[in-house]
Amino acid sequence: MTTVGVGIDLVDVERFDQIISRRPALLTRLFTEDELAECSGRSERLAARFAAKEAVLKVCGAGIGAARWRDIEILKTPSGAPVVRVQRSADELARRCGVETWHLSLTHTDVAAGAVVVGSAS
Repeated sequence: MTTVGVGIDLVDVERFDQIISRRPALLTRLFTEDELAECSGRSERLAARFAAKEAVLKVCGAGIGAARWRDIEILKTPSGAPVVRVQRSADELARRCGVETWHLSLTHTDVAAGAVVVGSAS
């Protein structure tokens, strides 16, 4: 496996929560129904997933707007491990930059949420 890129992002949970409180419609713009269900409304979990989505974009050397937020989905496997799933615009971006496999680590406290994403190819 060859590393295509590494992305990292950190989100202030309180600030994220304030933004969502002021603009609740953002939740459905940023997250899929499955993501919202898995997070059960917990701000720190949502913030970690948002950080992961930004980190996915950074793997490809791209920024906000390069793919739709909901086209990058951060879910859990049955074991609880986080996983990246890309579709539509995010899948196109991944193909253009050569990513075939995603590796993801999430972390959060009540204060901060972070994600590290590595994109690799065979």
